[in-house]
Amino acid sequence: MDSLVSYISIAAMMVVIPGADTILLVRNTLSYGRKAGRYTVLGMATGLTFWTLIAILGLSVVIAKSVILFSIIKYAGAAYLIYLGIRSFFAKSAFSFEEMQAHAKEPSQSSKQYNKASFMQALLSNILNPKTVIVYITIMPQFIDLNGNVNQQLIILALILTSLAVIWFLTLVYVIDYAKKWLNNSKFQQVFQKSTAVILVGFGIKTGI
Repeated sequence: MDSLVSYISIAAMMVVIPGADTILLVRNTLSYGRKAGRYTVLGMATGLTFWTLIAILGLSVVIAKSVILFSIIKYAGAAYLIYLGIRSFFAKSAFSFEEMQAHAKEPSQSSKQYNKASFMQALLSNILNPKTVIVYITIMPQFIDLNGNVNQQLIILALILTSLAVIWFLTLVYVIDYAKKWLNNSKFQQVFQKSTAVILVGFGIKTGI
């Protein structure tokens, strides 16, 4: 496998550059706590694993070459991000820090629902993200030796991308959760919630264009 170091560098940059995943992670961690943030990361990793399986089966190329299938994924992803943004904009304000601590000590049915919702949001956001298809059919093939086992190399490259994403986003979860002590301000939370909602809608519109 050629230029593995170069691939890792490119993959790291793709992961670190803020996008819809970052906004979703920050929102869920600030609103529902560190555990919800970890569930968000798990959803992202599961979404990437889904596309790895799709790529191994050769369907990613089929999807990319099919204007209809690609458009369906593209517009469904855009609509979902816009939906999340609108829902977040009109949602009630985030929990206070004290409420977060109470949820952490005594997990309730509602906190489990938030964790599940965080996982599903991240999973659907990644599955319905057409940019993920582009990564698998444009960037990864450049680092694959066609004389070797293509599927094995693809799995390794996908594992590297997923691992980098998990490490980066889990680090963000802990940083955000730690900083939350200083961000426990109702006005800040309201402004942040409205801002992230608008950004999510913006990413949705950008995805659909």
